[in-house]
Formats: sequence, structure tokens, C-alpha cells
Amino acid sequence: MQETPTPQPLTGLRVVEFTHMVMGPTCGMVLADMGAEVIKVEPIDGDRTRHLLGAGSGFFPMFNRNKKSIAIDLHSPAGAEVARKLAASADVVAENFKPGTMGKYGLDYAALSLVNPRLIYVSHKGFLPGPYDHRTALDEVVQMMGGLAYMTGRPGDPLRAGTSVNDIMGGLFGAIGALGALIQRGISGKGMEVQSALYENNVFLMGQHMLQYAMTGKHPAPMPARDNPWAVYDVFTVKDGEQIFLAAVSDAQWFTFCDALGLPDLKADAELATNNLRVARRPQLLATLRERLAPRSAAELAAVMEQAGLPFAPIRKPEDLLDDPHLLATGGLADVRLPDGPKAGQTVKTTLFPITLDGQRLGVRLHPPTLGEHTRQLLTDLGYDAAQIESLQAQAAIR
Repeated sequence: MQETPTPQPLTGLRVVEFTHMVMGPTCGMVLADMGAEVIKVEPIDGDRTRHLLGAGSGFFPMFNRNKKSIAIDLHSPAGAEVARKLAASADVVAENFKPGTMGKYGLDYAALSLVNPRLIYVSHKGFLPGPYDHRTALDEVVQMMGGLAYMTGRPGDPLRAGTSVNDIMGGLFGAIGALGALIQRGISGKGMEVQSALYENNVFLMGQHMLQYAMTGKHPAPMPARDNPWAVYDVFTVKDGEQIFLAAVSDAQWFTFCDALGLPDLKADAELATNNLRVARRPQLLATLRERLAPRSAAELAAVMEQAGLPFAPIRKPEDLLDDPHLLATGGLADVRLPDGPKAGQTVKTTLFPITLDGQRLGVRLHPPTLGEHTRQLLTDLGYDAAQIESLQAQAAIR
């Protein structure tokens, strides 16, 4: 029986991205995973994330799969002309450079839409147009000024989230905007500009806490010190220093929790009979639970909680996910070949876009590209002959 092909709803769509770091590349990755031909325009010396160390070392292989790479020197008049011709062939152009940068090369929406009125142009910025749009933004900058670091850290100790949450989310919102614009183009025949910004998507995350303040009149406390709406909703340190998160977020779950863990006296205590009563006694209740659960292993508690259908979670590190049985069984991880660095050419596991289409995960069709891997092919498709390509290479306009 022939295997059902993975749905690729954006097959036939051409995306040209002038992006770097995480935000813009995330947008392109989403569109590429769904079947679009995504062409990454890199400078002659490559996207600098190819060579980042430490926490940045996973950026390029994570966010640039399923893409083609062309290396162009935009500072060269000949290179800029190549870029404009490539952009003119696109359905979608995505970029995440400082305001005004693309206009210097005739690659802004105003210029490109004159040539192609059907173009959808996705700009990823630090801020949407306004008083802050001249500022240089980073994920950490907007987390600090947008309330997220305050809510994540302990009181007086703001702490950024442990991943590039705004960069990734900004790319996702850019892709969502592009998909909406594509639907509108199908109706009107006209393209449009889409804008996504780090600060605004961080503020969107804070919306629930802003409304919490509006509803209660109380300043939302940072998560480690928040007014918790549930009594049992915390990390417990147990046998051998292991940790596990346990929760019971309803009265029915509380009674099941007591039965499963052998706590009949707590179940019978009238002062713990409802969630709000338990919340009022939360410090004392948690102290009692910590004492009673301390001798038990995390594995034992996990088994009991799973059997009882109660919420729980082991405390794991990122590398632990590579062996996660659920991810392995459901195809949530896929192989990619590293294009750069000391392990270039080696195959490693990466995470896939977290959706299914027609019951299937969206896989890796193209490994993260080496720098300029598709330059010659793409220029040939644009109508450049061998002599013209050689001339551009001799001028260092392309690579």
C-alpha cells in the first residue's frame, strides 16, 4: 500500500526571506514546513547564527530547515539587483532588519509592491510603528519592559524566560499574518504588508495579568510568589533529592489525590473540603504534604498520579526530551544534518512544528542548508546564464 503523502498546503508558494537570528527565520520555517519553497538570502559570509556559541549554537539548525540558501552581497549594486529580481519572483517576502534597512536596497514593501502588487510582505521588528520603533530590541529587552521577566522571577529578581519566547512567537505571528494575507489575496487579488513585533507579542502574553489587575484591583504577583488559585500546585522535592510537580485543581481531584497517595486524614478534614478552604491553608497543607511525600521516589509518585489520572510532571532538562517515549512514538522528533560547526555533516534530532495535518507531522524535506548551497540553481531559474553567474561570483556579488 502506498504511504499517504504528508500534506503540504503551501506547495507552489515561493517565500524569499531576508532574515537572521530567530524571529524572521521562525516565520520562514513555519511556511517551509507547510510546503512553501523558502529561499533564505544570506550575506556572503553567512547568517551569523551559523557560528554562534553556547545558547545560540542551536539557532541555525533549528530554524532553517526545509529552506534553500543563496548568498548575496546586498552592498554590491550587482548583488542588490539579483536580490530585487529574486524578490520579484516571490509570493511572500519576509525580513527582520532595523526600520529603513530594506529600503536602502530597494527591497522594502513600497518598492517591491510596485513591481508585484500581489506581494505579501512580512516585516518582523522590535516594536510596531510608534514612539519606541527607533529602539534596538532583543527578546530580553522586551521581556524586561513588557512584564514577562517580572512575572517569571522572584520578587525583586526579574528573570527572562528560559527560551527565545518572543522571537519564536513573533515569527509565528508573522506566519499567521502571512496566511491571513494569502487568503485575502485569493479574494481581492492584492497583496499587503504584515507587521509583527517583539514588544507587542510580549504584551499580548501579559494580557491575562493586565486583566487580572483590572478585575481584582491587585497588582499581579510574580509567579513564584503569586496568589495561587489552587492549593496543590507545586514542585515537591522527594527521595534522593529528585523533584516532581504535582497538582490537584478541583475538589474531585483532591479526593482522588488523597485516595491515591494514602492520605485519608486529609481527605476527611472538613477544613480542607473545598478548594478555597485549602487555598486559605495552603502553606500548612504544603508543609504537611512535603513531609509525607519526601520518603517516596519521583518514579513511584509519577506512577501513582498517572494511574489515578491526576496532573503531574517530572522535572527534566532539554536533553532528556531526546529520549522521551511519547515524542519518539509519535514522530515528534526528526533527523537533520548539521550544516556548520565542528559537527558539520553529523545527523542529530530536532523538534518538529507542533501540529498535525490530516493526522501527520510535518517533516524535514531539506536539511538546514550550507551557505549558498542553492545559489547557482536559483540564479539559473531566474534566467541567469553560466557566464553571468561566473561574472557575479568574480565580483563577489554572490557566493
